[in-house]
Amino acid sequence: MLPDKLLARLTTRHQAGSMRELKVISNLIDFASNDYLGYARHKYDIACISNGATGSRLLTGQSILHQQVEEKVAHFHEAESALLFNSGYDANLGLISSVALRGDLILYDELVHASIRDAINLSYARALKFRHNDLGHLSILLEKFSDGDDRNVYIITESVFSMDGDTPNLVALVELAQTVGNAHIILDEAHATGVIGNKGQGAAQAYDLNQDIFARVVTFSKSLGCHGAAVLGGFDLTQYLVNYARSFIYTTALPQHALHTILAAYDQLQQDEKSVQQLQSLIAQFNKMIVQNGLRLRFRESVTPIQLCIIKGNERTRRASQQLAEAGFDVRPILSPTVPAGHERLRICLHTFNTPQQCEELLQKLANIIKEL
Repeated sequence: MLPDKLLARLTTRHQAGSMRELKVISNLIDFASNDYLGYARHKYDIACISNGATGSRLLTGQSILHQQVEEKVAHFHEAESALLFNSGYDANLGLISSVALRGDLILYDELVHASIRDAINLSYARALKFRHNDLGHLSILLEKFSDGDDRNVYIITESVFSMDGDTPNLVALVELAQTVGNAHIILDEAHATGVIGNKGQGAAQAYDLNQDIFARVVTFSKSLGCHGAAVLGGFDLTQYLVNYARSFIYTTALPQHALHTILAAYDQLQQDEKSVQQLQSLIAQFNKMIVQNGLRLRFRESVTPIQLCIIKGNERTRRASQQLAEAGFDVRPILSPTVPAGHERLRICLHTFNTPQQCEELLQKLANIIKEL
């Protein structure tokens, strides 16, 4: 039996209408997944030598293939070095918890991913949040708290925020960080890889900032349609993480079939610039359709595949999602406490395999649903 205190927490979720459940949804038009370029649908011809990695990379799990993948990822993203992790969650956990030491300071955007928040909690550094994409607030915190003997300051943000679809002003952020000699930027590029830039290399490269950023986290589970992640940075950062990142040291390495899939996905991304451009074109069309359907005030402005329609209220948002499903569209509700109460929304994800006609039909149906709500 589950202890009473835990049962009480589940009851609270039920009463708030925010109970999370695992569901399998099929035969609907996909406007929900992170498979922005459709790579997860591809079937690569991959011959695997083995199924398992047999151990952590510091024991028996290391292979030449791991090195080849890391070299390819580093080259594509114009980084000195890349270190593979089993997921983006593991990468953020290992990176942040190991580099931010006692006496250091972490300044993080208030809307960063849960993996970043958990990593911050595992570090021994002091942590303060700044208002979302508010560089004025960040500047005040830097001026007030960055001084200290042997103190490093880590500024953490995302290039595309997964629940809002918006982006920070990275150029201004880097300029601000450079006014503080001990500041280091950590940038989560999970939802920018394969999306931003001519080749989908991410926001740092799109703005020629990769040399000014201490560490970037790229994940392969969104646009690349496979599994795993990498931390990009200098050779010395990689060496440090191999020695101190616990989520790297104490876990079994990625298996060879996962590594071959990552290689194949990067090969495809390098050869297929049209897909990135096609996605960016669809995003621009979708934003025009929002206005044409009278939904501009409902949607957050976004130049990314993540488009947010604010509904408010868990029950209303869930009902809107269900009605869209009945019309053939897979659009997921984002409920509190995942987002703050009063900010519940439908999260619409665009993909290269979505057509303009499907987008128009989705928005027309959504406009009618909102009128009824």
